[in-house]
Amino acid sequence: MAAPRMSVGDRALGRMVVGGILTTAARRFRDREAIHCVSTGRRFSFRQINQRCNRLAHGLSGLGFAKPDVVAFLCSNRAELAEIYFALAKLGLVGIPLNYRLASTEIAALMQAMGATGLIFDTRFAGAAEQVRARLPQVGHFVAIGDDGPDWAIAYEDLLAGSSDGEPDVVVEEHDPFYFNLTSGTTGLPKSYVLTHLNNASVGQMFEAFDITHRDVLMTVFPAFGRVGYAWIVAGLLFGARNVIVDFQPGEFLRLVAQERVTILNLVATMAAMTLAEPDVKARDLSSLRGIVFAGSMLPAPLREKVQEQLCPHIYEYYGMQETGALTVSTPEDRKFRPDSIGAPLAFADVRIERPDGSLAEPGEIGEIVGRSPATVTQYFDNPAKSAETFRGGYVHTGDLGMMDEEGFVFIRGRLKDMIVTGGQNVHAAEVEEILLALPGVADCAVFGLPDDMWGERVSVLIVRDSAQGDLTEGAVEAHCRERLAGFKIPRTILFDDNPLPRTPTGKVQKFLLVERFASSR
Repeated sequence: MAAPRMSVGDRALGRMVVGGILTTAARRFRDREAIHCVSTGRRFSFRQINQRCNRLAHGLSGLGFAKPDVVAFLCSNRAELAEIYFALAKLGLVGIPLNYRLASTEIAALMQAMGATGLIFDTRFAGAAEQVRARLPQVGHFVAIGDDGPDWAIAYEDLLAGSSDGEPDVVVEEHDPFYFNLTSGTTGLPKSYVLTHLNNASVGQMFEAFDITHRDVLMTVFPAFGRVGYAWIVAGLLFGARNVIVDFQPGEFLRLVAQERVTILNLVATMAAMTLAEPDVKARDLSSLRGIVFAGSMLPAPLREKVQEQLCPHIYEYYGMQETGALTVSTPEDRKFRPDSIGAPLAFADVRIERPDGSLAEPGEIGEIVGRSPATVTQYFDNPAKSAETFRGGYVHTGDLGMMDEEGFVFIRGRLKDMIVTGGQNVHAAEVEEILLALPGVADCAVFGLPDDMWGERVSVLIVRDSAQGDLTEGAVEAHCRERLAGFKIPRTILFDDNPLPRTPTGKVQKFLLVERFASSR
C-alpha cells in the first residue's frame, strides 16, 4: 500500500520549521481574525492568510523559483509581508527582507552579494526597485504589491489569483536557511548572517514570558523587515491572537490602540517618546493595554515613569542581539524588586558573564555578557574574521558589559563595542567614519553617540578639517553622507575642530572624552 502524501504541516511534525506554524494556526483557529492590515483596511482570518500564502508559494514556483533560490522583498508593514515570509518558508526559498530606509545602491549591493534572483516590492518603493532592475540583470522577476505597479512587474494579486491554495509539496528541514539578516558593510559588501527555520520557529519562548494568549490583541508597529517585527507577526499566529499590522505614526498608533482594543505591543524608547509628545495623549483611551514590551536600549528612568503614568503601567523589557534573539526578559513583577535589571534568562537561553580570559565571573562581578539560545545564529555569512570574534566557545559575545546577581538577574554596565543605538537602529561608527574619511577636507574624524531624549542616542561626528582642502561645511558633510548612507546613519550633530583627536598611546580615539565634552551639544 502506498504511503499517504503529506503536507508541509505533517512534515513539520516533530521539527521546528516556519511554514508549519501557519499551517497549524489555520487548522486550529480557522475563521478567527488573524490580521488587520491598516494600510489597506483589509482583515484576514487564519485560514485566509494560509490560503493566500499557499497561492503566493505556488505562484512563485510557477515563475521557476525552487529551493534554495534567494528572493528579496521590500515592503512596509502590511499583511502581504506575513504572506511573503511564510510562502518563502513553505517553498524552502531563502529571503532577504530589505530595510526600506537603505539607499537604492545599498539595496542593490545586498541583493547582488546574496545572489537574489527575484524582488517582491511595495509600489511605494518602485523607484528603488527600478534602480535594482537597472543595476542587476540577474534579477529576472519583479512582483509589485499595491495599485499602479510598473508594467515590467507582475501584479501581486494577479499572481495569487492564478495559483492553487493547496499546501506546497516541498520538504523543509529545521536547519535549512530561511532568510538573511543584513547590514551593509563599510566596503560595499554586506555584513550578514543566515537565520535557519529553527532560529525563527523558536520565538515562542520569548512571547510566553509576555503571557500572550489567544485573548490578546497584538499590534505590530516595529518594521517587520527585522527580527523583532517578524517575531510579532509569528506570535499572533502561534497563540491565535489578532494582530494589527501598521507602520508607526504616533497619532495613528494612539487611535488604533483605542479602536482595536489592543492589549500588548512592542516599542522602542524613541517610539514612546514620540507618542508622549502627542498633544492629546492624556485624553486617549488606552485602557485596553495590559502591557508594553520594550526592545533595544534600556529605558531611561524618567521616560519609563512617563510611559507607566500616561501609556501603560505594566512594562516588559528584554535584552538580546540580532544574532541571539531575546536572551533575558524583565517582567512587570521583576521590576518591583529589580527595576534596573534587564531580567533573567528565558527558559531555553543560556546567559553568562565572562572575564577577559573566558572564565566565569562571580555574582556581582562585571564582565562581558555572552549568550546562546535556539534562536542564536552560529556564524556570519562569508565573514570568518567577524565570526571568530563574535562566536566563541559556543556563545555569542555581545560586546556589552554587565553583571549577574546570585539569582541570575542581569544588569547592563556599558559597551565594549563601538556601536550607536539610535531609534532602535544599530549604527556602526566605523562604517560612518570610513565614508567621511573619503570626503575631501576631512583630515580625521570620530563618530560617537550623544544622549538624546527622543532617539536614545544621536549619531554625532567630530571632524578635524584638512585646511589645505578649503573650508568644509555641515551641508557638504550631510550631502556626502546622504548619497552613501541610510538616513538613520547620517550624523545629526556635526562638529569641527582644528586640534587632533584625543588618542591613547596606541592610537585609539578616546571617544568617552568626546561624549563628555559634547554631551550638551544641540
